Amino acid sequence: MESIQDAMKQWQGSKNFQEQFDTLKNKVLNDKYVSEFLSLHPEVTENAAIKSLSSLYSFCNERKTCDACPGLEACPNMMQGYQPSLNLVRGTIEVTYGKCPLKLKEDRQKALTTLMKSYFIPQEILQASFERLYTVDSGRNEAIQHAVDFVKAVSSGLPAKGLYFHGKFGTGKTYLLGAIANSLAEKGVESLLVHTPEFLHEMKSSLNNGTFSQKMDMLKKVPVLMLDDIGAEHLTHWVRDEIIGVILQHRMMEKLPTLYSSNYTLDLLAEHLAFDQKGGMEKMKALRIMERIRHLSIPVFMGGEINYRL
Repeated sequence: MESIQDAMKQWQGSKNFQEQFDTLKNKVLNDKYVSEFLSLHPEVTENAAIKSLSSLYSFCNERKTCDACPGLEACPNMMQGYQPSLNLVRGTIEVTYGKCPLKLKEDRQKALTTLMKSYFIPQEILQASFERLYTVDSGRNEAIQHAVDFVKAVSSGLPAKGLYFHGKFGTGKTYLLGAIANSLAEKGVESLLVHTPEFLHEMKSSLNNGTFSQKMDMLKKVPVLMLDDIGAEHLTHWVRDEIIGVILQHRMMEKLPTLYSSNYTLDLLAEHLAFDQKGGMEKMKALRIMERIRHLSIPVFMGGEINYRL
């Protein structure tokens, strides 16, 4: 961006220096933003404005760029993504900078991305919203209303209970969790949405690369945890007792809400958790986990057409 000093260097030695300077001065002082500012501050004399001519010249150039915005990445302003404005400070005209709408939008999106974490979740789910949900039957309406109520309750603090969405495959349960996560991010609440089967498989690999404890802490401590498709995982003693059980126990003790989606009702999930690798049943161990899920979540049926994707 050319400065007034750069422009004046081109005129040095010119017989028309004063004429060129006056032309530039008049152009700056007659700029629509500058003239509007001066009309709001009649106490600013022309001499005072001329003393700030260098700043005003830069302001005009950058403001002109903003009016014909080339996009955030192509912004040539001294501070990319910042829009200049004029202020009167102790009788002196000063140029200050504030984030432009595009910069604010980018920062907001980055903040939302930071607040909404996920593992093995499709991109379209991460962009989910309540506005795009279809209400095709009473079962879906009830599920959506529970989700909306949960998000609203966050304004008064994290709810004590989460939600357990269950229904047939393809009814939009995962999408609904994504919409909740995005709405929570809008309120500044951090959440973590994970596809349970793939994440539990990843946890086995984490034992070898040294990230197991870090990931466990994340799931135990995130303000709102969402376990998508629980019950579809390949169940082992270790997965049930050392991962799922430990995570839910910690969250129960710390009163941190957990949300779930599953193709199983709570009773069917209890049967799934009870099976051991040898085909036997370990009902007591399954019961411990189910007590945590039942006590700290509200079961919500999600109806709709099979394979209906939102």
